[in-house]
Amino acid sequence: MTNQKLPKNWHEREKLRDKGQFWTPEWVAEAMISYIAKDTDLVFDPAAGRGAFFNALLNINPSVTYFGTDIDEELLQDEIYKKKACVIELRDFIKSPPKQKFKAIIANPPYIRHHRIDEKMKQFLKKLFVNITGFTIDGRAGYHIYFFIQALNLLDNNGKLAFIMPADTCEGVFAKELWRWITDNFCLECVVTFHENATPFPNVDTNAVIFFIKKTGPVKTIQWVTANEAYSKDFFDFVQSDFKNKEYSSLEIVERDLKEALETGLSRPEQNHCDFKYRLKDFAKVMRGIATGSNDFFFLTKQQAEQLDIPNEFLKPAIGRTKDVTGDRLTADDIRKLQEKNRPTLLLSINSNTVPESLAEYIKRGEKSGLPDRPLIKQRKHWYKMEQREIPPILFAYLGRRNSRFIKNEAEVVPLTCFLCLYPKCSDEVFIANLWQALNHPETIKNLRLVGKSYGSGAIKLEPRSLDRVPIPEHIVEKYNLKQKYESKNKQLELF
Repeated sequence: MTNQKLPKNWHEREKLRDKGQFWTPEWVAEAMISYIAKDTDLVFDPAAGRGAFFNALLNINPSVTYFGTDIDEELLQDEIYKKKACVIELRDFIKSPPKQKFKAIIANPPYIRHHRIDEKMKQFLKKLFVNITGFTIDGRAGYHIYFFIQALNLLDNNGKLAFIMPADTCEGVFAKELWRWITDNFCLECVVTFHENATPFPNVDTNAVIFFIKKTGPVKTIQWVTANEAYSKDFFDFVQSDFKNKEYSSLEIVERDLKEALETGLSRPEQNHCDFKYRLKDFAKVMRGIATGSNDFFFLTKQQAEQLDIPNEFLKPAIGRTKDVTGDRLTADDIRKLQEKNRPTLLLSINSNTVPESLAEYIKRGEKSGLPDRPLIKQRKHWYKMEQREIPPILFAYLGRRNSRFIKNEAEVVPLTCFLCLYPKCSDEVFIANLWQALNHPETIKNLRLVGKSYGSGAIKLEPRSLDRVPIPEHIVEKYNLKQKYESKNKQLELF
C-alpha cells in the first residue's frame, strides 16, 4: 500500500463530481484491485475516469492488462493511459457495452441521482434493467444502479466484481428486490462499510459501501466489515487473505447470515431482532411536512407580512429550517427570537376564494414571476392555495446529521418539508409527553440507523414510511407507559 495521506491534487479531482465522478483513494482502490486481479490477465473498468484503478493495478500487479472505458474524452487523454498494458476506449458503457464477458470487473460508477436523469434516458434504463433481470425497478434508482446491473451481466462464470457504491444501493425502495435477484444469481462474498471518520470521500453527502461479488452459486453467509481508519493497510491485507484473516485493529469483521443482512439492509449493522414488538407506527401516524413549491413566495418573515399588509387570517405560524430548532423543544419564545432575527416564521395559507386587495396584488406578483408553471404548484387547482396540515404535537427532522431528535412542538407551528409530522394516536397530553421522551431515548435514536438512509458525515434520512418502522425497545415502551395505551387502542380497533 502507498500514499498514506490525501493526494495533492485532491481538490482538483473533486471538480469531477459535477459529472457524478468521485476519485477513489489509493488505499481503497488497491484493496479492490487485489480482489479481482488474481488468476486473470485482464481487468475491465467501465468507468475509468482519471485512472485510479489502473494506477492501483500498476502498483499491485502490472502484468495484468487494464481495459477501461469512459464517456469523458478529456479524462482519457491523461498521461496514465499512455502506459503499456492499457487499452482505453471512449465508450458509453450503458448504451454500448463491450460484447464479451470478463473474469474481473471493477468500478466506481458515476453517482447520478434519479432526478438528474432525463425522461428519455429513464425509459432506456428501465428497458435495460428488465432485459437483464426480468423485473422492473422503482424509478427512484440512480444511474449507478444500472451501471452495476450492466456490469454483473458481463461477469463471466467464476469471475469477480468489486464495486464501490453509495449506500442507497441497499437502502432505497428498490433495494430488497434488487438484492434478492443478485444474491440468487451470484455469490456476495463481502460487504465493506466505512465509519464516518474513515470515509473514502470526505465532505461528500454520501455513504460509501464496497461489494465483492463472484459469479458462482449463492451463499448463506457473508463477511460484513466496517473500516474504522482511513489509509490503513489492514483493509488491503484482509482482502489479500481472501477474507480469511480476521484480526485487524482498524476493521470490525462479522460473519452475517445473508437472510438477516438483506432484511436489515447491507449497509446497516447486524440486527438479530427484525421482529421488534413495537414500532413507532403503533403509537403515532407520520406525515411529511408542507411542500410549498416556493418557500421564497409562501414562507414569509413577520416584517414581510406586515409590509405586504397580509391579514393574520391568511398566515400560519410555521417552521421551515432544521437549523432554526436548536433543541428538542420548540416554544413560542423560540419563534419570537427567530422573528427578531428576521427569519421566516409565517406560512401564507389561503383557503378562501375572497382575498383583500393587498393579498390579491401579491398573488399577481407570483403569477408574473411564473410560479403557476412550477411542477409542484402546477398540480394545484388554485396555484396559490396551500396544502393543509393539522398542527403536529411532535416534529422530526427530515435529514438528521449528528443530532437526530424528535421535537416537542410547544409553539404549535406547522412544519415545511424539512420536518416530518408525528400525530400520536392518543391525544392525552401525558401520553404525548411520554411518547416524545421514549422516542428521544438513546436506544430509540440508535435504531434510526436500522431503517433510514445513510449519507455522508453520519447523516440519516428518513421518509415517512421509514420512520413508521423505527423500533422502540420494549423496556422503553413499558418505562413510559405506552404499552397500556397501545393495547387499549388495539382492543378498540378489534371492536370494529
